[in-house]
Formats: sequence, structure tokens, C-alpha cells
Amino acid sequence: MNITRRNVLLGATAAAALGPVAARAQTSEVVIGVIYPFSGASAQMGVDAQKSFETALDIINKDHDFDLPLAKGEGLPGLGGAKVRLVFADHQADPQKGRAETERLITQEKVCAVVGTYQSAVAVTVSQICERYQIPFISADNSSPSLHRRGLKFYFRAAPHDEMFSAAMFNFFDAMKKKGVKIDTLALFHEDTIFGTDSANTQLKLAADRGYKVVSDIKYRSNSPSLSAEVQQLKTANADVLMPSSYTTDGILLVKTMAELGYKPNAIVAQDAGFSEKALYDAVGDKLEGVISRGSFSLDLAAKRPMVGKINAMFKEKSGKDFNDLTSRQFMGLLVMADAINRAKSTDGEKIREALVATDIPGEQTIMPWKRVKFDEMGQNNDADPVLLQYIGGKFVTIFPPQAAIAEAVWPMK
Repeated sequence: MNITRRNVLLGATAAAALGPVAARAQTSEVVIGVIYPFSGASAQMGVDAQKSFETALDIINKDHDFDLPLAKGEGLPGLGGAKVRLVFADHQADPQKGRAETERLITQEKVCAVVGTYQSAVAVTVSQICERYQIPFISADNSSPSLHRRGLKFYFRAAPHDEMFSAAMFNFFDAMKKKGVKIDTLALFHEDTIFGTDSANTQLKLAADRGYKVVSDIKYRSNSPSLSAEVQQLKTANADVLMPSSYTTDGILLVKTMAELGYKPNAIVAQDAGFSEKALYDAVGDKLEGVISRGSFSLDLAAKRPMVGKINAMFKEKSGKDFNDLTSRQFMGLLVMADAINRAKSTDGEKIREALVATDIPGEQTIMPWKRVKFDEMGQNNDADPVLLQYIGGKFVTIFPPQAAIAEAVWPMK
């Protein structure tokens, strides 16, 4: 059955509220829409996301002894113990499909909130539809900085955006230079949707501000069949650091083409996306020993906060994988939304929005290395501290910032 038409009923069995959008005040179940790519080149992202949301749903709907919002007890106490049900929709990595599917979730499936979307380009249209219908949207894992600056009242993002991530990268470069490491020149390599474009613009500005020279700035077409010409340009520029902003299939093609053309930079510092994804390392991990990627999540945190390891084990049982930067943000996105619905004591969009505005969750009550979850007037959490992770011996270890690091950076990469 096509997942775009399939209700994934998890936990609750009562009938969904059938009233108009503005009138869903009390219900025996809370229906939340989840919109991701479940088909096409990014389908694996949707599959992994679904497992992450199912893990969060288990925390919400069942009784767990974790110091997380809604973990203790079953369901949403603010709504009389109502259980959460998720309805999944497939946007196929297409912004216009995302627009149509979001409207379907709201008008036909009667969801009271939406969480998504992986691709930032799809988040643009999804959030516009949510705004029109006054349905709260949590941008769980989209990192384009422009998303929260469009004056939308119903848009919220608990995780960092690429300006925050890129600032962490340049802080790391500055720290390495103080240790005597030569980092003077950078090469930017980015896909041509809003994710890659915003990322590159941010990195260009930071490079100028911090005194680094960008010797190559290459924009390529997303899902390009060949990157040979682009990689040849990178090889010729021979920057000290290559900084890619690429999704998984493009990242795999980039690394394979680099190997074919004999291009070996001293370091790769990636803007997450494909470079946090297991599929990329399964395909070309042997060529990426020492690659660095920014992130929101570090499994190393389990040493200080044991529940992180236990919740990761729950996710791994469902997915066969550890949490990564994307799936951890998805998990937190649903938890934050459900917490707001619970405090709103309502499924009315405006009341949920007001509860999101009032959110203040201490970092210790998350699975992330964040100070807290608290939204500014544009719906952005500015206390979601990024980390830098290095791929060593088949796993990621935290190397920056110093207060989160468990290892020194290996430089140059092997």
C-alpha cells in the first residue's frame, strides 16, 4: 500500500477528531502528521526517520523511567492521557508534492500539527501550508538559516541551523591554527537547492570575517549524474580544507570521483546531510577515514547521561542503526511538539503555538548536548549547541568543542 495513503496507527485506536481545524479542542487521541521522502533517491532517509519517530512515540505513549518530557506515564496527561497517533506522508523530495501532501494531512487526515521534512527546499512549501491553516510545524532536521526568517508564526526549529553549524566549524579552524596547523584556504562544494546555497553563503561570509581564503566555490546540480569536472576543479585549487554540503547520493558520487581522479585533500569538513548517513559510509567509508562532520548529536553523551544510551538502544532495535545527527533531531522534534500539545491541553493550532512559544526544556531533559530548548521570536532555538564529529575506525567521535570532546582531532585525515 502506498505510504502516502496509509495511516500508520501506533498505540491509540480511538477515532480521530473529525471537526474543523480551529475546533479540535479535546480528543481521545492526538493526530500528528509526519512528512518525509519515502520514495525516490532519499527514501532511506524517510525509512530511518519513521523509526526515529516511532521511538519517540514509544516514549510518549508508554511509561518509561527517563528524564524526558512525557516519558513517565502513558500518553498526554494534559489531554486526559490521550495517545498520539502519527500519519506519515511521502513528499518524494519534491517541494510541490510536499505542499499537496501537507494540505491532505491537514484537511483530510485532520492532523493538529506537522513535523518534517529532511530537505530544506520541501520545508519551505510545507511550512507555508501550515501557516495558511494555522497548524504548528516543527522543522525537525532542516538546517537552512533562511527558513525561520520568513515571518511565519507557526514555524519552529529546536535544532541548530547552518549558520550555527558553520560558526562551530570556523571556531574549530581557529583553534587548530592556534595549535600550529596550516589552515589558510578553503574549497566550498555545494548542491543547488536552498540547503546548499544557504550553507555556501554562510561559509563565504564566515571565511571573509575570519580571514580564510576561499579558492574554489563550486555549485553543482543536485543528483547530478557526473561530478568529474567539478572534482577536477577542486583538485586544481588544492585547498587546505574541502567543505561539502551534499545529500547522500551526491556525497557518494563525490567521494568516488575524488578517488578516481586522485584528489586527496588534507581535510574534509562536511555540512552533515549525506556525510552523517550510514549509507554513505557503507558505500565509501573506506575512503573517508578522518572525515569531519558537524552535528547536533553525539552518542558519547551516553557516558554522562546514561538514558541517551538506553534510548539509542530502543532506536537501534527498530532500525538496526545508532542515532545519528538527523534521526536524533527527528526524535527531539516529535517530543518537543508533543510536549507543547500536552501543555496546551488542546489540539487547537493557536493554543499549541502559544505553548511552543512558552517552551523551556533544560538540556539535561533531552538526548542532545544542547543548553536547552527555548524558541526566539522567529521560532528558532538558539541554545542548540553544535558539535564536530570525526569518523575514526568506523565510528564517529566528538572532537569539538572542548567541553564535549572525547578525542583530539586527527589532522590531516588519513
